[in-house]
Amino acid sequence: MNFKNVKAERNTITRNTKTLEEKGTGNIFETIVVLSRRSDQLSQDLKKELNSKMEEFVIPNDTLEEVFENREQIEISKFYERLAKPQAIAIKELEEDNIYVRKDEEEESFEA
Repeated sequence: MNFKNVKAERNTITRNTKTLEEKGTGNIFETIVVLSRRSDQLSQDLKKELNSKMEEFVIPNDTLEEVFENREQIEISKFYERLAKPQAIAIKELEEDNIYVRKDEEEESFEA
């Protein structure tokens, strides 16, 4: 996922739970579970992307005395800190109907 082009809010805002419920599964608790799982997926993707960019700066001979500040590494860190949080991205995806919710229906069997 390209996190640069995400249009989610970067600050905390109050959400109307009724609209989240209507946009989601129809049940606020199920919707929160779906948003939680999606934000976990986004968080893992973001972490992998950040780690892959930071691996470029790893020097295998580092000791505690030889740690240097790298300007590019600092800029990458600041960029990722300014990105929208995974929870906000998940809510934005829900609002734009980009999250597909699959329900496993339990079959009821009635014995006569």
